[in-house]
Amino acid sequence: MQAMDIALICKALGDSNRLKIVEMLSDGEKCGCKLLEAFEITQPTLSHHMKILCDCGLVSARKEGKWTHYSISEETLAGFQDFISKLNCSKDGDCACQ
Repeated sequence: MQAMDIALICKALGDSNRLKIVEMLSDGEKCGCKLLEAFEITQPTLSHHMKILCDCGLVSARKEGKWTHYSISEETLAGFQDFISKLNCSKDGDCACQ
């Protein structure tokens, strides 16, 4: 995963609504209408958030009739998790978290 991809995911997750959407999708695919019920936002605002999540690759969209169903992209999430898991403190003792 490239640094730009990581940056886009971090930016997307920097919004509390989008973070909550990803949490909701962590237990499986959801229709946009179900996501909208969980927020006090308009449909265009939800569409804006979903576009950002889809554009960074973290969320996939699937059309079924007039509805769009969203799910987490397992491949992108795995790449992001791999990046995060490789982050650690300096081994020479200069880390403030030790």
